[in-house]
Parts: sequence; C-alpha cells; structure tokens
Amino acid sequence: MKGRQIIQLAAVFGALSVAIGAFGAHSLQEVLEESGRTETFQTAVSYQFFHSLLLVAVGITYVVKPHWKKLRWAALFIVIGILFFSGSLYALSLTGISRFGAVAPFGGLSLILGWMTIIFAVKKRVQ
Repeated sequence: MKGRQIIQLAAVFGALSVAIGAFGAHSLQEVLEESGRTETFQTAVSYQFFHSLLLVAVGITYVVKPHWKKLRWAALFIVIGILFFSGSLYALSLTGISRFGAVAPFGGLSLILGWMTIIFAVKKRVQ
C-alpha cells in the first residue's frame, strides 16, 4: 500500500464507522437492546473509528517518510484488526452467534501488532 491508499482506506473506514454507528443507534436500536448487544456494537464502532484515525496518521506519516517501510506493515495490521475485531463484534451483535466473538481476539492482536509495528518503524528514526 502507498500512503495515499492508506489514507483513502482510513477515510472509508472512518465514514463507515459513522454510518454504521448511526444505523445502529437508530435502525438497529431495538434489535440490539433485545439481544443485549448494544455495548458490543458500540465497542465495535468505537474501535473502528479510533483505529481509522490511527490509520490516517500512519498514512500521512508514510507520505512524508516513504522510506519508513514498516509503516506499510503497521497499516496492514490495523486494517486486518479493524476487519476482524470490529467485524466479528458487528456479526455477533446482529446474529447472536457467539462463535463470532471468538474471532475478536485475533483482530485485537492484529491491532496491537499495528501499534507495536509503529514503534519499530520510528525506532532510531525519531529523536
């Protein structure tokens, strides 16, 4: 991925988090309350939104510092993390199938790897 593509993907994830959050708050409110999954759904939206912002920061940094190649890995881990973590929580919230909850830790691990990769990307490069 190039910096521009990372930023564009971040914008898509950010826009989707707003749309999904609004859809959940209005159109799915009754379904989520009945299933007791309102908090789970909100957690998915929050993590998606905050990590979309992180992805923007990674993309902008990569545009400015294209030789920091590890940032591409960080972006990939963040994207996978959003898809697996938030995606599994959305699926769990809407279907009630608890097996989807078992996927969330893999997404969380990927998000952690994204954060850790940022540490290694800037190590010895930033004073």
